[in-house]
Amino acid sequence: MLENLLSVYLPKFKPKQNVKNLSLILNIVLLIAVIYLYVDKFSGNSSETTIASMEESGDMALASDLNIAYINSDTLLAKYDYFTEITGILEEKRNSAQAEYSNRAQGLQQEIETFQRTAQGMTMAQARAKEEELVQKQQTLQVYEQNLSQELMNEEAKLTNALYDTIADYLATYGKSRNLNIILTYTKGSGVLYANEGLDITNEAIKGLNERYTTNKN
Repeated sequence: MLENLLSVYLPKFKPKQNVKNLSLILNIVLLIAVIYLYVDKFSGNSSETTIASMEESGDMALASDLNIAYINSDTLLAKYDYFTEITGILEEKRNSAQAEYSNRAQGLQQEIETFQRTAQGMTMAQARAKEEELVQKQQTLQVYEQNLSQELMNEEAKLTNALYDTIADYLATYGKSRNLNIILTYTKGSGVLYANEGLDITNEAIKGLNERYTTNKN
């Protein structure tokens, strides 16, 4: 009986490091997705023209007319005020969830310790009933921990999508105003070994994003 209870381990609440995931997610999304692409220069072809078909038709030289720029997503996130805000929101929610879980876990741990001290003075039926009650509470705590983790993951996904949308929307407007065909992401580990600094629009993007963020917030 007592041995069975001692085999019950309280779950350890370890929410995922949501804040750190945001940068990785954004890097992957920006790497895979071309944020803005125009095909105006290829008016003689259909809008579905691809690099492969250009190679086959001998029109690869047209690619040299593309206007390309890039941003360093790590630098952008580090200096983007909106990212700082949502990072703080996620951290606050994580700390709140951690504190609430710890309080419940400590309360259950105290009940278990009290039972261990007093079990010898109980009847068999009383001890068995108390043990079943504690096991049920431990299972409830596990479900609570799982729900907390899921809530944090959902909140992270929502804020990450909002972050990506606001950056993509701004860069689309920026690209159109400067007649850019493609805006790419360039950061360590992205697979791009070299990029001319003259194509770097990171600082301009940060300035524009922060100005728009401040305006919208006000």
